[in-house]
Parts: sequence; C-alpha cells; structure tokens
Amino acid sequence: MRYLFLTYYTKPSGQVDEVMTLATKIKKKDLQTTNVILDFQEQRVVVCTVGGVLGNKDWDTTVSYYYQHYPATIERLFQENGHEMPKIEEVDQKVQS
Repeated sequence: MRYLFLTYYTKPSGQVDEVMTLATKIKKKDLQTTNVILDFQEQRVVVCTVGGVLGNKDWDTTVSYYYQHYPATIERLFQENGHEMPKIEEVDQKVQS
C-alpha cells in the first residue's frame, strides 16, 4: 500500500465520522471525495481539506497528528514504502515550533 485516505462524513445528528482506507493508487473520484490523502512513497500530503477549508500540507505535522490515531497502520506504510519511521518525538517538536 502507498496511500492513506481519510474521509469525513457528517451524520444527520451533526456528529462527524472519520473513515480511513489504504490504497495503491489514487483514482479521480478519490481526489474529489477524500479529505486527506497521504503518499507514503514520496512522503507528501496530496490533499488536505477539512470542511471545505485547506489544511496544513506539512508532511511531518500531518503524519504526527494521524500517528496518534493509527500508529500501527502508519508504521506499516513507512516500512512497506522503504522509509524509516521517524521518531515521533522529533515530529512533535516540529509541530510545536
């Protein structure tokens, strides 16, 4: 797998659900419907929009945030794409500065 997709849905009750999926390629539909797309082979944020607003496209900041929620998946994606997992403390320091 190469890509991590995150899509946010708002329920009629107003509650927001997050759906995470993995993929080997990006389809045109994915670019239109997915809120966050992370490319672990090139280590870049392809798409980052939440609520129609552009989000932070900094790789370290974005990976650090989602690592808190999906650590095993993100570690696997780094490994499968031939990259070492960065130390999360280093990433957190970049986020705070």
